[in-house]
Amino acid sequence: ARLEAVWIFVAYETHKSFPIYQMDVKTSFLNGPLKGEVYVAQLDGFVDPDHPKKVYRLWKALYGLKEAPRAWYDELSKFLTSKGFTKGLQIHQSPRGIFMNQAKYALEILYKHGIEKGQSIGTPMAMKPKLDADLSGNP
Repeated sequence: ARLEAVWIFVAYETHKSFPIYQMDVKTSFLNGPLKGEVYVAQLDGFVDPDHPKKVYRLWKALYGLKEAPRAWYDELSKFLTSKGFTKGLQIHQSPRGIFMNQAKYALEILYKHGIEKGQSIGTPMAMKPKLDADLSGNP
């Protein structure tokens, strides 16, 4: 991560009085079980002379395997959800930008409490405000 991103994270954590934990899983890509069958050829220098054409089936991911990041993500997600964490952020990337929302998470809360058919209310915000581009580029 860029140093500026770390500073922002630490500042936010301090503001909210959240604890920070750091971890490094050195064998992260070696711990994810693979979905489906994946076979690899014997590496040069490690070819079995009795079976030079033999291939090996992988049960767990290896570094450099295209399935390794997904296997690690699935394993980490399973662990975190078992500890009570939820996946509530949806991210959609398009040529117009990156859009994030938590609509699914909000709906799950409504269903959990039986108020998914509740009355909607208006917002105090103007419905059709006139928005202009900031041509100066100032935030």
